[in-house]
Amino acid sequence: MTETKLKKVYLACPYLNLDNAEYRTKELELLTFSAMYEIVKTNLFVVKEINASTYMGIGKVEQIRDEVRELGAEMVIFDCPLTGSQLRNLSELIDVECIDRTMLILEIFSSRAKSGEGKLQVELAKLKYSLPRLTAINMNNARNNISGESLGELNKRKIQEDINRLEREIKEINKHRQTTRKQRLSRMQSVALVGYTNSGKSTLMNAITKAGTYADDRLFATLDVLTKKVWDDGVEYVLIDTVGFVSDLPHELVYAFSSTLEETLDANVIVMVVDASDPHKYDQISVVEKELNRLSIDPNHVILVYNKVDKISSAELQELKSYPYDTCYIEAKGGKNIIQLKQMIKQKLDSFKY
Repeated sequence: MTETKLKKVYLACPYLNLDNAEYRTKELELLTFSAMYEIVKTNLFVVKEINASTYMGIGKVEQIRDEVRELGAEMVIFDCPLTGSQLRNLSELIDVECIDRTMLILEIFSSRAKSGEGKLQVELAKLKYSLPRLTAINMNNARNNISGESLGELNKRKIQEDINRLEREIKEINKHRQTTRKQRLSRMQSVALVGYTNSGKSTLMNAITKAGTYADDRLFATLDVLTKKVWDDGVEYVLIDTVGFVSDLPHELVYAFSSTLEETLDANVIVMVVDASDPHKYDQISVVEKELNRLSIDPNHVILVYNKVDKISSAELQELKSYPYDTCYIEAKGGKNIIQLKQMIKQKLDSFKY
């Protein structure tokens, strides 16, 4: 069997300050891993000010170019939002394909979306992102020998027409989904899993439902909203797995992302899944809480689940921060305390029956 050769990529992480730099760099590495690329180097550095032409100074660009040649990298991924002109200039100066964090996430979303709505949402996001970057995208396509009518070869009018068409189609799908959701929820209670991608939501769904949902260490292993019926200990409900959070979600995907989180609006119970071993878990909880507050979710309906407790010491377990939620400590992959969590869910569902 022939082994698939992964594209070698160089990660350039230019930050205006080092606040959360380690976390952002680690997340970019996980995103790159999820996109099935081989990382040859991660270069984290500080820029004093943003250069309108290349984002960073020309000296740093030349250093990246030399290291790319030395390491045989085929692409550079920048952990910053780049304009069309910056992408074009960097691609010319470094002489390999250059993309930014948003383009990487869009690529992952494109490969993972399975449902009709998910595919339309990603296609819409890609078109919106491509509009101001046609020249740079066309350069990357040419460098990769992509023929035919690629995004970069489309004219702006055609892209805008496609955007308008997709928005109409998605609006109709949303109306149908909302009607279906209301009909489903009128018959049965529901529980929604929320949290950062890679926190173990899909693994937890498998532990509760034995559904065989795809679970992986890659970010965005699944994109579409998954729903499974649960019958357990005399209680019946729908378990919903929403798309995982990620830092600095591309603006173009915020609408698609938010539409999946709307599944939590009518849920009777919210299970917030957190990777207890992640050094940035409290920052992640803060981000999820902010989104739940935006959706006006009652904290009394939330269960905080610290997952992967097997990966931390007893002392670290004791020091886990408490929040004004009912809390459960589990190891979803091994099944630890899943029965306890099920009982907590059942108790909340019983208390919120109407």
